[in-house]
Amino acid sequence: MFPNSILGRPPFTPNHQQHNNFFALSPSLYSHQQLIDAQFSFHNADLSRAVSLQQLTYGNVSPIQTSTSPLFRGRKRLSDEKNLPLDGKRQRFHSPHQEPTIVNHIVPLSDERRYSMSPLFHTHYVPDIVRCVPPFREISILEPREITLPEAKDKLSQQILELFEACQQQVSDLKKKELCRTELQREIQLLFPQSRLFLVGSSLNGFGTRSSDGDLCLVVKEEPVNQKTEARHILTLVHKHFCTRLSGYIERPQLIRAKVPIVKFRDKVSCVEFDLNVNNIVGIRNTFLLRTYAYLENRVRPLVLVIKKWASHHDINDASRGTLSSYSLVLMVLHYLQTLPEPILPSIQKIYPESFSPSIQLHLVHQAPCNVPPYLSKNESNLGDLLLGFLKYYATEFDWNSQMISVREAKAIPRPDGIEWRNKYICVEEPFDGTNTARAVHEKQKFDMIKDQFLKSWHRLKNRKDLNSILPLRAAILKR
Repeated sequence: MFPNSILGRPPFTPNHQQHNNFFALSPSLYSHQQLIDAQFSFHNADLSRAVSLQQLTYGNVSPIQTSTSPLFRGRKRLSDEKNLPLDGKRQRFHSPHQEPTIVNHIVPLSDERRYSMSPLFHTHYVPDIVRCVPPFREISILEPREITLPEAKDKLSQQILELFEACQQQVSDLKKKELCRTELQREIQLLFPQSRLFLVGSSLNGFGTRSSDGDLCLVVKEEPVNQKTEARHILTLVHKHFCTRLSGYIERPQLIRAKVPIVKFRDKVSCVEFDLNVNNIVGIRNTFLLRTYAYLENRVRPLVLVIKKWASHHDINDASRGTLSSYSLVLMVLHYLQTLPEPILPSIQKIYPESFSPSIQLHLVHQAPCNVPPYLSKNESNLGDLLLGFLKYYATEFDWNSQMISVREAKAIPRPDGIEWRNKYICVEEPFDGTNTARAVHEKQKFDMIKDQFLKSWHRLKNRKDLNSILPLRAAILKR
């Protein structure tokens, strides 16, 4: 498994031993060392001919034949190592384990069944293998300790907990996404042998719901990729592969040529919608930053979930329509909890700068949450009071005209003078690259609608102390 593939749980050491078979995935999944074995067996085969992997079985879908032609020909390393034994080649990847030979033997196809492809890149597109993603390693993750939910002694807090328990992403939900990620990575590595596929966003950061889409980041190298040229070209090839080779268990693949291009598709087995981007490295880093905050204090996740549901119900949680993205909303909640007179959250980037440095290599990023113990706050506010305070803060206290929300600094800071911040209605700082995560709110009408909803909801909730006054519980639970 890649480092991020077994993190479906809180990142802390257990108080007591728990037996959990959560990620004992089905035998049809293959380890990363096995994938490496396959890749080198591939290079050992006759490079003048295409090769085919044994049929891939995924869930109840019919097996899918996968094949490809040799990629990245002409590299000196490949020709030099062609006659080396397999174990000698494996040493390049610094693998600490010696695993059994892969079960799906690679066999050259007959001439009439060859599958040929044009070169994946023009010369300037070829990823630099030497400076590509880190070597494959098996990394053990500490078992999590059990996180107890806060007590709810009032009606509003009870409603928030009820909503959270009904709608939070389940272990089974994450397992389905992880299964799809594993199989897709295996397929995409037929196109880009050195690539890695990461599950990112709400699926892994602790703030997912049962209906959350899956976000995937394909990393072809740990260097910036031009999103208008390289990324689009890579995704064009991935999209074609999905359409022609994986139609058995992927449906509706669409290539969206946005500022950050993505391939949208639906997995027929899990029925999960996915968005796949290329080299959005900051998305991997902020996934584990948010994951750390999610499990730092037991009131954080229920509060974030109810606020995301509230914003979605009032149509202010859709960046594609000029309102707030879920990521911006989460940062707004974290910022609010950091700025209370008695803070519930600190700035973990300030306290643990070495664990959340933007320079940390990707294969080490997943370790950061394990280095941060739970935060003990003196603030004993219940969930109902915190929800009211959140609405009041952004309705009456926060200065939208001159301030920027900064989780990195754990306070509101003056807006920068840069063009990205000038004449923007809402400014939310991305904790790693300093960009504005709320730049989608570029119309005054949408901004006024967002502010108005904060104010109206605060007044209603303050007067009735009933979550149904701002978010119909039954409908929200049915949506999951």
